[in-house]
Amino acid sequence: MDADKVFKALGDPTRRRLLDLLCEKNGQTLGQLCEHLDMARQSATQHIDLLEAANLVSTVKRGREKLHFINPVPLHEVYERWVRKFERQRLSLLHDLKQELEGEGQ
Repeated sequence: MDADKVFKALGDPTRRRLLDLLCEKNGQTLGQLCEHLDMARQSATQHIDLLEAANLVSTVKRGREKLHFINPVPLHEVYERWVRKFERQRLSLLHDLKQELEGEGQ
């Protein structure tokens, strides 16, 4: 995983919106995605290209259409590397607080 590409891709609200759209309904064409965006197809294509470069979106040709699919693996890797370790500490602190409060109530 190229974390810099993933974070760059996620840093833009339009690209996050594209990922949300694909999460809601995977396998959409560019035209279908553009129906939900206020921009030209060429601009949307540039955003999708960045998502593809970050391996967040893959495409499959079906006849003359190109279908776009979300790839959740890089998002999971970001979660494992950057979020989970902080979540563990937070949950541990909440557990300790719960134990302390329950001990005081007895």
